[in-house]
Amino acid sequence: MRFFTLLILFLCFVLFGSNGDENKNHPPVQPNNEKSITLFDSTYKTIHIFVALCDNKYQGIVPVPAKIGNGQDSDNNLYWGCKFGVRSYFKNSKEWKFIKAQKIDKIKHERIIFKHVSQKYFFVADAYDGQYIKQCIDDFLSSSCGKIKDTIQLDNITLGISGNSELVGYIGHNGLMDFQLYEEYKNTDNKKRDVVILACFSKLYFSHYLENANVNPLVWSTGLMSPEAYTMLNAITGYINGETNENIRHRAATSYSNYQKCSKKAAMNLLVTGW
Repeated sequence: MRFFTLLILFLCFVLFGSNGDENKNHPPVQPNNEKSITLFDSTYKTIHIFVALCDNKYQGIVPVPAKIGNGQDSDNNLYWGCKFGVRSYFKNSKEWKFIKAQKIDKIKHERIIFKHVSQKYFFVADAYDGQYIKQCIDDFLSSSCGKIKDTIQLDNITLGISGNSELVGYIGHNGLMDFQLYEEYKNTDNKKRDVVILACFSKLYFSHYLENANVNPLVWSTGLMSPEAYTMLNAITGYINGETNENIRHRAATSYSNYQKCSKKAAMNLLVTGW
């Protein structure tokens, strides 16, 4: 009997003992769904804007001239390369210094990065191919609640973007008028992010998706609108200056009134703040 007992102990050692020793030298494998935390320079604040390029073919919009409504041509697109598009308008602004532009992938035609001339703010905007508007809106919503977080390297500075940004925004057609999203956009980290949504009826359509995201809606719309970059830039100016929601909304509405040649009252009714 003693022989068999010793034999069993020996076999257990052979089968399991070496694995135990090996585990002491090698840390356990992390689960696939566990993400590492990438640190970024918190002395700089980031504003990240998601732009769905205007697209006559792939979006349910009232058609615009073909050249500016080609969602696969960012250089001539209404919301990007045209005079009042994000890239062109911010490049002409005296408040922002252009740093660089880069292509990301087939979905994001271009990413542009600007540095504020006097304060520690960076502005990052991504131009999404118009046919991927659904992905653009999903990325915006996921960033708003902290579900997506990312960083970019700029020389010796690591910037936080997406959910690592203080303010996230959307510019483009309100795709939620054409399709639904079935993801849940629930806040992941108790951080309250500021949002600006320049799209037709954005408060009506986006509020449902953001109700559990813990966001502060600085500016969104109650009706049909032209989501061009002057409204975004003027809202951001107030934001960087530390102004209240109401003052930021006032700036945005004043800008919209001037460029769209509509009354100030109409612009204030169109662009609202808060819930």
